[in-house]
Amino acid sequence: MSIALNIENLLDHTGWQILRMLQENARISFSELGRQIGLSSPAVAERVRKLEEAGIIAGYHAEINAASVGYPVLAIIRIGSTGVNCSRCAEAIKGLQEVLECHRVTGSDSYFLKVIVPSINHLEALIDQLQPYGETTTTLVLSSAVTRRTIEHGPVAVEAA
Repeated sequence: MSIALNIENLLDHTGWQILRMLQENARISFSELGRQIGLSSPAVAERVRKLEEAGIIAGYHAEINAASVGYPVLAIIRIGSTGVNCSRCAEAIKGLQEVLECHRVTGSDSYFLKVIVPSINHLEALIDQLQPYGETTTTLVLSSAVTRRTIEHGPVAVEAA
């Protein structure tokens, strides 16, 4: 059986219901999940195991309020880096505890970082650490309209205009 066909079978209506509910509450019990979607606990456990094995469910995580644990400053740092500096930059970023996310991007920037720090002074020191790898542009996040979105279903086809 091909992997694509197997994934299609896993991502039927029931599979998407399971994924939606686990994204909303990863601590929901299999019995409660089954009750809500009309499956037995063992059937839900088997479906979840298959979703995990297929790499569709990549993990389970606790969402932490960064400000409440001493990191009230959220910022986005863009880094424009070229050549050898680009790969050196990636290695340096991996070792920085302040970096929540790091994405290699297209365009004039090379990396897009989401960082948390305890103060503006700490942010300044972090920027100083990154400057040897390329030009940095920093944006402070004032508020966030969307912080986490549940993936409800597969891609929706867009019609050409």
